[in-house]
Amino acid sequence: MSMSDPIADFLTRIRNACMARKDEVSVPASRLKTKLAEILKNEHFIEDFMLVPDRRQGMLVLKLRYDQAGRPCIKGLRRQSKPGRRIYSSVDKLPRIRNGLGVAILSTPKGIITDSEARKLKVGGEYICSVW
Repeated sequence: MSMSDPIADFLTRIRNACMARKDEVSVPASRLKTKLAEILKNEHFIEDFMLVPDRRQGMLVLKLRYDQAGRPCIKGLRRQSKPGRRIYSSVDKLPRIRNGLGVAILSTPKGIITDSEARKLKVGGEYICSVW
């Protein structure tokens, strides 16, 4: 079975695992998903991730992060640019997620980066998703 939007599946698995208070979640690996996990780790939305090789493409295991009260650090995830409707943003029109408390993730000529890095590099690109 082919999947039409693997990034939406990645975000949905994380969202569902957070709502179920799971410690970790496994998703099929790809270079794009690995880079997204790296950004989530750098922005302190997840604790860690690791790539587990198998006979196919490998699995990406994300260790989710919770605060002292047991609430997930990821309050929301939203897929913005979809296969049926791509959304591109110039550097002047980059979105601010929750007045800077969240992160917009973009695919640019400089790679997969956050909105703050894109502003520093003065580059726009495809608006993949937002996390807060």
